[in-house]
Amino acid sequence: MAVEHNIRSNFVFAPPEDNPGAWQASLETFKDALERAFPDPFLDMNTSSLRDAPVLDFEIEVAPEVFVTGTAAMPAPDYAHISLVDVTADEAALFAQWLRDSFVPSPVSVRFLSSFVMENGDETPWPLPATGDAAAIEAVMRDHLAAAGAE
Repeated sequence: MAVEHNIRSNFVFAPPEDNPGAWQASLETFKDALERAFPDPFLDMNTSSLRDAPVLDFEIEVAPEVFVTGTAAMPAPDYAHISLVDVTADEAALFAQWLRDSFVPSPVSVRFLSSFVMENGDETPWPLPATGDAAAIEAVMRDHLAAAGAE
């Protein structure tokens, strides 16, 4: 009997700790990339109430009838992170594959962390696989969740 994987979490994506400027990104370049890659994205520039910094809230359709909602913060060349809210590992993996393959300049420049792991006191990000399709990324994300006892 197949086990359904429907654990929902928040996932954060960021550049490598030893090279925080690796993405060479801004909110404008991220917004432009979303507009080119996804049909009819919802994009809204705001100011974060937590850090009083500009952010881009977004909702995109990463696959037919599969929507993800998130927030991107890139207030300085050496600081960037993108958060997805209330997603399954397979939904997050679809976004992560696009991020790795189409937005960041190097496939080894993405690390991620989930709210489940952080809630257990571990704030050590995992590297996103540099190769592989969304299924391969999903497998790593499931391992990450399992490490926190979520899967």
